[in-house]
Amino acid sequence: MNDRIAVSCKGLYKRYDLYRSNYERFKGLILPHYQPEMHTALENINLDFNEGEIVGLIGLNGSGKSTLSSIIAGITYPTEGEVRVQGSVDMLSAGSGMLPNLTGLENIRYKCMLLGFSKRHTDEIQDSIIRFADIGNYIYHPVRMYSSGMRSRLGFAISIHINPDILIIDEALAVGDGSFTDKCLEKMNEFKQQKKTILYVSHSVMQMQGFCDKVVWLHRGRVLGIEVPERILMPYCGFAREWNGMTNMERDQLQPILSVYQERYL
Repeated sequence: MNDRIAVSCKGLYKRYDLYRSNYERFKGLILPHYQPEMHTALENINLDFNEGEIVGLIGLNGSGKSTLSSIIAGITYPTEGEVRVQGSVDMLSAGSGMLPNLTGLENIRYKCMLLGFSKRHTDEIQDSIIRFADIGNYIYHPVRMYSSGMRSRLGFAISIHINPDILIIDEALAVGDGSFTDKCLEKMNEFKQQKKTILYVSHSVMQMQGFCDKVVWLHRGRVLGIEVPERILMPYCGFAREWNGMTNMERDQLQPILSVYQERYL
């Protein structure tokens, strides 16, 4: 494994103001000393991802996976801490990334234009993107008419042809069919052989089991552990089953520890 660091996160915090009403938001604008309730989405995140690694990010909804991915991609910024990225980054999310009123073909050309690609380069990769997405004549229709699976297909096809050094996939394959998911996983393995780094955010532990080099478990904005898939996925699944059977009070009192769940489920 190449030990050159592609992504380094040091002391990351991300906090949001929580306004319960427009009145509270207005008070926050006009009163300099007004302090709304704060939500901490990420707390003291320290992670390094190496070149050529495929890293899975797991955790319950609201654990901070997408927030961390967005910070690494440069979509949002940390409240505290530092992120260093070596190379270009592209983030693929099933719910974002394309303009709904443009056709699929127009979205291809629009994104290539934003990235500074020449018309010649765009022409060279356009047909390959269309073939990989395999959405038929819908490529000529506005994206607002697409199903979530079709948006995922087109978004993934564009991302891999942009050929970033670091690809972040945030639940984008969860909405695709099995054959397309297999094609995407095969392509990601090619990226791995090219020493590219992939951050894979998903609830599909089966895909992570045979695909990821290591997995990061996030819970309520904190890192609970970093392990090879065989040492973390089963404990996480066991934790998730227990969590589903808990009351809100029990959840609030729980401070999960990876080693405890490893002893329980491995």
